[in-house]
Amino acid sequence: MINIIKYYIEKRMRICSTVRFWEKKGAKIGGGCSIHPSASLGSEPYLIEIGNHVRLNSGVNLVTHDGGMWVLRELHSEMKDADLFGEIKIGDNVHIGTNAMIMPNVYVGNNCIIGSCAVVTKSVPDNCVVAGVPARVIETLDDYRKKHVNNVLYTKNKKEEEKKKL
Repeated sequence: MINIIKYYIEKRMRICSTVRFWEKKGAKIGGGCSIHPSASLGSEPYLIEIGNHVRLNSGVNLVTHDGGMWVLRELHSEMKDADLFGEIKIGDNVHIGTNAMIMPNVYVGNNCIIGSCAVVTKSVPDNCVVAGVPARVIETLDDYRKKHVNNVLYTKNKKEEEKKKL
């Protein structure tokens, strides 16, 4: 029992320190957020604004610059110092799945689910689920709920042994 408590305390401390790390780098992060330690807010975190109750799973990348400038700088002398940046804004109550990538100049609306490995190149409206490369809306949040309501297990606050039985 003590090991379980210790595990959850350490996990929560890692998440809190990750949020604080990115805030110190300039990201604006709302309350109740969970950012996995392997998630990256890129080289310009000060261009990122994250709402309340947002979760960034492992391997998520928020990219605020266009790396293609590397090529143009070499080819065009007048562009030798060129950079191209864009803000990223994420609304409230959003889940961004494992290894998803959000590109510059993207706004993710409120109450959204971004599927694992999605590459989000365009803004996402409120209340929807997006997935794919490039990401596209695949259903509304209400459709997602209706599709899964009969299959969910209510295990969020149950002990591991109770979950195994289910």
